[in-house]
Amino acid sequence: MHIEKNVYENIIQTILNVDGKSKDNLQSRLDLVHMGIRRDLHPQVLSNGKYWLPPTIFAMSKEEKKMFCTVLKDIKVPDVYASNISRCVSIKYQRLYSLKSHDYHILMQDFLPVALRCCMSKKVTSCIIELSNIMKAICGKVLNVEELEKLQDRAALTLCNLEKIFPPSFFTIMVHLVIHLPREAIIGGPVFYRWMYPIERFLSKLKSYCRNKRYPEGSIAEGYLAEECMTFCSRYLEDVETRLNRPSRNVGLNDPNLAETYLFQSYGEPISKVEITELDDRSWIQAHRYVLFHYNALEQLRK
Repeated sequence: MHIEKNVYENIIQTILNVDGKSKDNLQSRLDLVHMGIRRDLHPQVLSNGKYWLPPTIFAMSKEEKKMFCTVLKDIKVPDVYASNISRCVSIKYQRLYSLKSHDYHILMQDFLPVALRCCMSKKVTSCIIELSNIMKAICGKVLNVEELEKLQDRAALTLCNLEKIFPPSFFTIMVHLVIHLPREAIIGGPVFYRWMYPIERFLSKLKSYCRNKRYPEGSIAEGYLAEECMTFCSRYLEDVETRLNRPSRNVGLNDPNLAETYLFQSYGEPISKVEITELDDRSWIQAHRYVLFHYNALEQLRK
């Protein structure tokens, strides 16, 4: 869990060139000079005594950074799938902030490959997507030992390809630990039985009960006991909206009279403002092909 967070924190802060947090800076370029490698990236001294850093292959322009942040800002996901990452994206300052560990987990496996396709070179994007695919395969609920053995070689090859792109300062100990994750999954089994997301989420809930910082343990115990009492009492209340019978955000899903209607209707009901979008011919073809390629009834025909 923490390896994912640190690895993709390095990636995002480096490609967005965040001041003070990017792994591509003057000191990292001087390391290249000291090591005598990648001479095309060596800093050059200007007439005024300052250094000029040649652009790297993963450097993005302001327009590309804005496009990257806009894609992440506009992404919408189902309820309980992830937090509202759009609140952590600043298009004006072109950076991400206040991301939690699970936000990096979702960003790494699903959002980052989509956002990078339109604003970065294919060489860099393919390496980062391959790293995302490796992490997603390791975090699967069903693991195949033979596939994990192949994943071990893919992880080593991916790190070698990343070394051709990012400077040596990018490869902290957390980045190097990626190569051990497939072997750990072979020994320990599926990762979701062992990671800390449920525990940290429950600890965050307990911390929210604290009202008196002088006596945090007793305050948390009182808050937990009060919620348990309210939950117990709400089970015996009728004609009163409680936390157990509260309607969902999707209107009609809790109404038994409308359940069948919402189950079989061919259109959805918007949660917020209605926006009508017209698709061009290419988008229609892509949508049709996506449905055909992912429809189980057509699997025999595809073979």
